[in-house]
Amino acid sequence: MLELRRLQALVAVAHTGSVSAAADELRYGQPTISHHLRRLEAETQTVLLQRVGRGVRLTAEGEALAHRAEEILALAQRAEDELQQAAGLRAGRVRLAAFPSATATLVPPMLRLLGERAPAVAIELIEAEPPDAAAMLRAGDVDLALTFTYADEDADLLSAMTVAVDHLYLVEPGTERERRPDRALRAHTGTRWVAGCERCRAQLVDLCAAAGFEPEVTFATDDYVAVQALVAQGSLVSILPGLALAAHRHPGVRVTRLPATRRVQVVSYGAPPRPRAVDAVAAALEDTARMLPTPVGV
Repeated sequence: MLELRRLQALVAVAHTGSVSAAADELRYGQPTISHHLRRLEAETQTVLLQRVGRGVRLTAEGEALAHRAEEILALAQRAEDELQQAAGLRAGRVRLAAFPSATATLVPPMLRLLGERAPAVAIELIEAEPPDAAAMLRAGDVDLALTFTYADEDADLLSAMTVAVDHLYLVEPGTERERRPDRALRAHTGTRWVAGCERCRAQLVDLCAAAGFEPEVTFATDDYVAVQALVAQGSLVSILPGLALAAHRHPGVRVTRLPATRRVQVVSYGAPPRPRAVDAVAAALEDTARMLPTPVGV
């Protein structure tokens, strides 16, 4: 493996035409430059320099290596600059996975906040439900994920920080005021239900079981806009989290807050420390969640 300092010495000689001038350019002693050049010739097993009078000139092989060395040194400098920019948070790219209602509510104000704090940090956003986001984290396809988990579930990743507690709401047709939570679910023993993803459906079933009945699920969709439209037509009910209702509220439904929540989390995979750009995005998400109005709050 060729050392960068020896390549620098060769390029400096190519530019200046002498070892002494190269030493001045690099601010090294002349013996140091001569040592690097000798070692470079030994490592490459090639004559790179010829003495001409009081100076030196490069052989054809030396000129070819000096040309490539300039490219190598330029790439090395570029890599160093990029790392310094990322370390100083002057630049960076973070791949973020987020579930749909968080994409509509948490992510936009987070982007504004991040733009004020670290304008050169770019976000690549991928919409994904929590199981898919977790798989992307493990595979290294994303750097950070916004996920949710219910009270009886544990995150299986190394780093999960709860940033909000998202309350669940019974969604019914009509525009009347919300009812008492202890009566709201029991009133729909024989009503047909709209359910979401497998995990959300399990939570719905558990809540109805606690109220003394098994729900009749006849429609299934993860689209919270579609859920509310189906409920608004008059013969269906559902349960939605507060973030979904904050993202979209159909005028033809009423909601009742239930004694149940889910945790909204910022999740990363792998041992710390994380890149500073990733930490900046995580902090912006945490601060954004704190500023969300009710029904979502920590």
